[in-house]
Formats: sequence, structure tokens, C-alpha cells
Amino acid sequence: MAPEVNKSASNRRDFTWHGAVRRLGWPLVEALFNIGLGTRFALMVLARSGLAWRRPRLVMLHLKHIGVYTLVIILVAGLFIGFVLGLQFYTLLERYGQQDLLSVGVALTLFRELGPVAAGLLFVGCACTSITAAIGLKKASEQIAAMEVMAVDPLARELAPRLLAGMIALPLLTVYFDIVGVLGSYLITVQQIGLDEGTFWAGIKGQVGFYEDFMQGIYKSIFFGFITVMIALYEGYFCVPTAEGVARATTRTVIKGSLAVLGANFVFTAFMVH
Repeated sequence: MAPEVNKSASNRRDFTWHGAVRRLGWPLVEALFNIGLGTRFALMVLARSGLAWRRPRLVMLHLKHIGVYTLVIILVAGLFIGFVLGLQFYTLLERYGQQDLLSVGVALTLFRELGPVAAGLLFVGCACTSITAAIGLKKASEQIAAMEVMAVDPLARELAPRLLAGMIALPLLTVYFDIVGVLGSYLITVQQIGLDEGTFWAGIKGQVGFYEDFMQGIYKSIFFGFITVMIALYEGYFCVPTAEGVARATTRTVIKGSLAVLGANFVFTAFMVH
């Protein structure tokens, strides 16, 4: 468990002005401490990621647990989001007689922004929480300590394979989300509303680029996979080794992972736009 910055009882009962300054400074000290510890932890896991490739079966096993088991919710969410995007774009573009641009708007929205962000948020809620719970339970049951006693590096054996699996799984899930989202908009606008099918697919083929549009979202999802899985590993590895501690760590994973996806998406978009 990570060492904590202790607050003495005397400081909490100190109502002088310098006591108030100390109390206000504790959150900053704790934040800087956690940032430093998290950065050091991430570098340690990354340094052992090369060793994880020596265990391809282990990487594939984690890829199955955090990728395949998340696929169903990705497909269902992508389909319904495609339905909504198709209806909303059709309603908007019909006012100006520009229904031919519907498929372009849907594809760009999914490929550039909504696909990687929505897939990342679903990935946090489904896969990253299971990672935190798994690592936290191994620590609570002293399996992590047993590995260290047997001279087995838990970072290389348990954490690094999960990191690699997450960085592989999320881009693949994003691709599925994008494809199903486009198909959803096709079903609702072409099959139900009656938009011309040739116009729908010609717009995507002619005005949506592979590298500048589709791959932009894939690059985002690779980084989202890294940062969200790293948060899940950190929270699980440094959680309080009790049932309540694991539950709180899982909650922190959802909060921090979701905010990290949204914040990183803004940074990526700001750089890519300019």
C-alpha cells in the first residue's frame, strides 16, 4: 500500500492562522505526492512491459477478459448511438436540404470524437473496474505478497500484461463501435426513412479520409487505453487490502478514468485541430 501523508491530531485542532494555512496546504501536498507516486509507478510498469511479451498466452488471456467480455456492450451502445445520430443529423440537415451530407456528418462524428470517447468511457466502466477489483483482491488475499516472497515480480507478472492487453483491446473496440454506429445510422435513415443508399455510402467514401479522420480516433483510443488501464492498475495495487478498500478503489477508477478520457480527448483534439 502507498504511504500516506499523515495529518496529526494537533494540526486538525489548531485554529490559529498558521494552522489554517497548514490545513489548506495538505490537499496540495497530497496531490503532488500522488502525482509523483503515480508517475513512478507508471514508469515501473512500462519498464516491465517488454517482459510481458515473453508471456503471449497471459496477454491473450487478459485480452479476452477485458476485450471480448466488453464487446457486447460496445456493440449495443454503438448501434443505439448510430440510431440517434442518424435521426438527429437527418432532422437538422433536412431543414436546409442537405440530407446528402448526413453520412459524412455521422462518420466524422464517430471516427474523430464520439467513437473513441464513448468506447473509452464504456471501457472504464466495464473493463477497468474489473482490473482494479482483480488486483485489489489479489492484494487483499496476500497473493501479491506471496509473489514477492517467491522472487516473482508482480509488476511484470500481473500488471504489465494487463496494460498491454488494454492498449490492444480499446482500439479494436473503438473500431467495432465506429462500424456498428455507421451501420445503425444506415438502418435508421436508409432502411426506415428512405434516404438514398448510394448517396449514403458515396458520401463516406468521397469525403471521409482514412488517415486524417478514421486513424485520428484510433490514435486517441490507444492513449486512452494506456491511461485508463494505468489508473485501474494504480488504484488496485495501492488500495487498502480490505473489501471496503477494494470497493472504494473501484469507484475511484471509474471517476478518475472517465475524467482522464474526457480531459485527454480535449488535449488531443486541440493539437489535431491546429
